[in-house]
Amino acid sequence: MRLQRSPELATVLGLITCICVFHTTTAIDIPLEVLGHINIEQLPTITAQSPSSLIAFPFDESFPMMCEAKGNPEPEFRWTKNGQEFDPSLDPRLMKEESSGTFVIPNNGNLTEYQGIYRCYASNKLGTAISKEIEFIVPHVPKFPKETLDPVVVEEGQPFTLKCNPPKGIPPLQIYWMTINLQHIEQDERVSMGLNGDLYFSHAVDKDSRRDYCCFAAFPRIRTIVQKTAMSVIVKTKKSDMSPESANAILERKPSLLTPSTARSETQLVKGEDLKLECIAEGFPTPQVEWVKMGHQLPIKAKVENHGKLLIVPRVEQEDSGKYMCKAKNGLGEAVHYFTLKVEEPPEWVIEPESQLSMIGSDVHIKCSASGTPQPTITWRVNGELLQGAPAANRKVFDDTIVLHNAKASDSAVYQCEASNKHGTLLSNANIMIMNLSPMILTKEGEDYTAVEGKGVIMHCNVFSSPPSTITWSKDDSSESVEGPRHAIHDNGSLEIYSVEKEDTGQYTCLAKNTEGSSAIDAMLYVKDPTRIVVAQEDLQILIGTTARLSCLAEYDKSFSNDFELLWEKDDMKIALNNTENSRYFVEEGILQIINVSHRDQGVYTCVAQTPVDRDTASALLMVLDVPDAPENLVLSEHKSKSVKLKWIPGDDHNSSTTEFIIEYEESQWEPANWKELLRVPGNHNSAVLKLHGHVDYCFRVSGLNAVGRGLPSKPTERYKTPPAAPDKNPENIKIEGHLPHEMDINWEPLLPIEHNGPGLEYKVSYRRQDVEEDWKEHMVKRHSFVVKKTPTFVPYEIKIQARNHQGWGPEPKIVTGYSGEDFPSAAPDDVAVEVMNSSVVKVSWTRVHKDKLHGHLGGYRINWWRLRSLAASKKSHGEKHTLKFPGDQSHAMVPGLKPFSEYSLIVMTFNGRGNGPGSPPLSFKTPEGVPEKNPVFRVTDVQKHTVSLVWAPPLEPNGILTGYLLEYQLINDTEEVGPLQTVDISNPNTTKWNLRDLEPVSKYKFYLRSCTTVGCGPVVSEECTTTLETTSTLTSTLGLSKSASPSPPSTPKSPVTKPTRSTIGLASIHGGISTKGWFIGLMCAIALLTLIVLIACFVNRNKGGKYSVKEKEDLHPDVESQGMNDDTFCEYSDSDEKPLKGSQRSLSREIKAGDSGDSLVDYGDEDVQFNEDGSFIGEYAGRKEKRVSAEIKATIQTPA
Repeated sequence: MRLQRSPELATVLGLITCICVFHTTTAIDIPLEVLGHINIEQLPTITAQSPSSLIAFPFDESFPMMCEAKGNPEPEFRWTKNGQEFDPSLDPRLMKEESSGTFVIPNNGNLTEYQGIYRCYASNKLGTAISKEIEFIVPHVPKFPKETLDPVVVEEGQPFTLKCNPPKGIPPLQIYWMTINLQHIEQDERVSMGLNGDLYFSHAVDKDSRRDYCCFAAFPRIRTIVQKTAMSVIVKTKKSDMSPESANAILERKPSLLTPSTARSETQLVKGEDLKLECIAEGFPTPQVEWVKMGHQLPIKAKVENHGKLLIVPRVEQEDSGKYMCKAKNGLGEAVHYFTLKVEEPPEWVIEPESQLSMIGSDVHIKCSASGTPQPTITWRVNGELLQGAPAANRKVFDDTIVLHNAKASDSAVYQCEASNKHGTLLSNANIMIMNLSPMILTKEGEDYTAVEGKGVIMHCNVFSSPPSTITWSKDDSSESVEGPRHAIHDNGSLEIYSVEKEDTGQYTCLAKNTEGSSAIDAMLYVKDPTRIVVAQEDLQILIGTTARLSCLAEYDKSFSNDFELLWEKDDMKIALNNTENSRYFVEEGILQIINVSHRDQGVYTCVAQTPVDRDTASALLMVLDVPDAPENLVLSEHKSKSVKLKWIPGDDHNSSTTEFIIEYEESQWEPANWKELLRVPGNHNSAVLKLHGHVDYCFRVSGLNAVGRGLPSKPTERYKTPPAAPDKNPENIKIEGHLPHEMDINWEPLLPIEHNGPGLEYKVSYRRQDVEEDWKEHMVKRHSFVVKKTPTFVPYEIKIQARNHQGWGPEPKIVTGYSGEDFPSAAPDDVAVEVMNSSVVKVSWTRVHKDKLHGHLGGYRINWWRLRSLAASKKSHGEKHTLKFPGDQSHAMVPGLKPFSEYSLIVMTFNGRGNGPGSPPLSFKTPEGVPEKNPVFRVTDVQKHTVSLVWAPPLEPNGILTGYLLEYQLINDTEEVGPLQTVDISNPNTTKWNLRDLEPVSKYKFYLRSCTTVGCGPVVSEECTTTLETTSTLTSTLGLSKSASPSPPSTPKSPVTKPTRSTIGLASIHGGISTKGWFIGLMCAIALLTLIVLIACFVNRNKGGKYSVKEKEDLHPDVESQGMNDDTFCEYSDSDEKPLKGSQRSLSREIKAGDSGDSLVDYGDEDVQFNEDGSFIGEYAGRKEKRVSAEIKATIQTPA
């Protein structure tokens, strides 16, 4: 746009003011852009000046009297001194700077002639600006007058004062009273220095006599200390011819004030100064001084010094005004003084005159008012002259306001307002500029602005004009002004759009108009998508030494792809990222990783996502967790004979609150350098009372515990040794045992060495029978066990054990009860009965043995049983003995693991801690039939195209009378589907082979065989084979039983006798068909003969142990000595050959493999007994070790090939 201006603007007057460094004014600055288009003359403005007080210190080289100003044309300077014209250029000793009002006074020669009050004037043809008054002070060197001082002679007990009268000088003044040797005169309630420097004595004493009282006055600003002539004091004591009672006696008297000397005084202070009031009194005894504020309390900030004689109220305010009283009193009376304080204030601006730019013909109002105590006087000047010396027809003065009516350009001037009272002066320059100027837009044409959607934007239109211009904004060449709740035009012409939308994109025009003309510029606005952090890290707690990961993911306008930055800051400081090996900071895909986190990494981390136009931040607090620091400053206090108080200062808990403090001790006698835990206290405690033992040299330390772990221990305390004392406690965990029938063993847990509390520890063992009246028997021992001999068998005793050392006895011990030694039970259980539960479990019941026959603590009951014979065989053979123990007081128990269809015999006995009692008479019982064991042999002997021959051996333990076999088979070609299950019922139990016909050629079959009794069928054995393509005579060798893992299909029962079930089937290797030639039949006969020989050998070996009657007699009368303490382990289950009962336990569902251990009673629930009455079965198989080798041989022989 083109700049518009009127042709009358050829010569326009202008003014500009600035801020002076020593007083504040409101300035009008004409922008440089305006000065580049037109030449505007400017009024002078003071820009720098010296302070209002300039002291010529003797150690300074020179003293600049500063006055700088600006204006157009360049201002000229002049000075006044004490109200008279002063030209520095006329004095060759003064150094003058060109184009400046500053001159320098050198420190060479007599400076006194330059002392005075200066003021600088800066003038050009438009007006004059003036500075504040500057006082140049030339201090003289302060000196005490040379004088001869007479000695001060004073009667003892009388008051006196030593005058200082310091010389005047540059404040502050500091006074000291010292001797010639520079030793301070001691001051106290009797002797003190006043604010004026005098030294006051409330009453004289003999020691006040001396000849070197010196007053020193220090002036630190001029680095000077001066000394007054030494003064002498002579104190006259009472005459020696007086009576002894009156000699050296000081006459008592009531107080009177040495200063102030009047009853009342008035003090005036300027707000902010320190109030100092003093009352120094004389009298004997020495008076005490008190301070009060009449009708109020003393200010909180007030303080009393100089032994109560000086009241100081710092930085007084108006509310500190009022009446204060000091009261000096002793036992004879009092003296008072009243102070009236008035707080006054230097001038302060209420309305400071402001510079103004006004149009020609307007009315201009210049206001100036100030407050202060007393009320300041207002003095007006124009261009440095009093208004009376520069009259103007259109200027009127009304109280605190000057009015320029119908102002003209020639009325432009600098107006000075000066407010002063006795405490100071304020001066302000107001530049009044009267001119007309068409709008000048100082903002560049065609500016581009980028805004973020949802945020605000300001487009500038800086206009300079007089009178002020009217600013309007329009969009996209529209004549309509933009307006609405989202648009605002500020006083400086800028357009602000709140909550920018995408539709705000476009070209905007700023138009400025006033009476002198108009001007316009264009600007372009682009609206971008905002930058937003969409994934921000939450506050994180991290263990020290681990890796912290802080996530940050941001969205931004895609046009800033090359300018987008994702930065990280810690505590508002940018994190410097580098890829060196030593760097612990890495950023990858917006994740900041901090390797090996330490305590210094704790802080607030801020993710900064920024583009050239906006930014978004997200902060998270990273707290580093660590174990607590070691406590510090451990202090022992409240030392007592058996306790001490320990205090400590907790260490930093590192963001995980300390939950406990662990106090440890170390003692130097028993286990030096071994720290042991003594006490734990909650984490909010920092002290504890420690209970200690006697005669121990202790040392303590403390460590903190929080959720992270246990911190390092503190430094140990100093050592604390407790005195010897009697024991605090007696032995615990007393055990009374009887290993022999007529003895009682007493054992106890001895006191720890630290619990001895002193030397010479021993124990007193006291005992007596509980069931009879008898006295305590006592024995002193040093060990921690004692044996009582010749006791009755199993009778109750009372026992107590008391500790003693050289210091005395421990506390009264507690009485414990125990029994003397046990003997074997003398009776067997009666009424033994057996109830058959099923083919392998029976319930045995009996009548309990009377406690008088137990001769000890009841351990429980033992059942011994053995198999007499199988009911399927006619011959009896004494089987292996089995044993079960049932602890506790029981009257029945379950005996598992029996073989079906057998005859058994059992006995029941009780046992105690000594051993087993006699057994009950043997009782025989029979178990019912069960299902047979699996067949030991099952083979495919001949395989043809459509037929297969099968052979097998009957089960070794039929567990009943065999009724036949159940043979099943099905097609199982190598597919997931199997053929239907075919069943063959074989009702002849003597059958051991079978031929299957009508099979599919070249097909794989699986065969299942089970032996059956009237109860049901036993476990399955299986075999597989594949039929041939043609009928052949190939001999197939098949060894051993099948061990296929393929599951058996469900059996289909074909007769009411046979009840087939599913069981686990094994795999067998499949060979070709079996030839039916004669030589193969001969081979099979040889194998059968060999098997028969092996079975006969096993049977002979089994019955080799002796006749049944002898074996049974051994079971009826067990050797009690051999069944003593070592056989009393509860719930062991073994047989005499230390091998499992073959087939001793069968699953009723036939799902347990033959030969599995039958020790578990899980399958046999007893609602009444529940075995050991706690839901579990505990048993013991006990047998004779000498049969172990034989049992291993038998097991080897009986294993099927």
